[in-house]
Amino acid sequence: MKNLSLPIRFGLVTSAVLIAYFLVLALVDKHTNPAFSFVNAIITGFGIYEAVRLSKLENLDNFSYGEGFKTGIITGFVATIIFTIFFLFYATEVNSAFLSELLQKIKGGFNADIGMVTFVVAVMGFATTVVSSLTVMQLFKKTGNIPQN
Repeated sequence: MKNLSLPIRFGLVTSAVLIAYFLVLALVDKHTNPAFSFVNAIITGFGIYEAVRLSKLENLDNFSYGEGFKTGIITGFVATIIFTIFFLFYATEVNSAFLSELLQKIKGGFNADIGMVTFVVAVMGFATTVVSSLTVMQLFKKTGNIPQN
């Protein structure tokens, strides 16, 4: 259980930052612009980076690529699941006009409902998690290079 507490903790913090960022965008009425969701990838990537970094510091001798990748995946998946639940709650209970404003801003002529948009938010979060975990692990993996004098 101790191995899971660190990524779950960082996943909770990352989701809180994602939710706070979304609410700040909502305050300035920019939450319907999909271009701002790129910052979500940066926030998620930073949360994964910090979780993997701390995991490596705690287990310097036993740290492996697989352990770091697992830490990143769990961190990102927890953050994505919580943010997706918040997104669904916001779009259905807090601001019922949000979905129509978002679809109008995209201008794709989509006939999507809240389930489809929520599914897309979740898939984007999971994809960001996998890519961020793979990217972060390039920084923390043990090198196989032969040292040069």
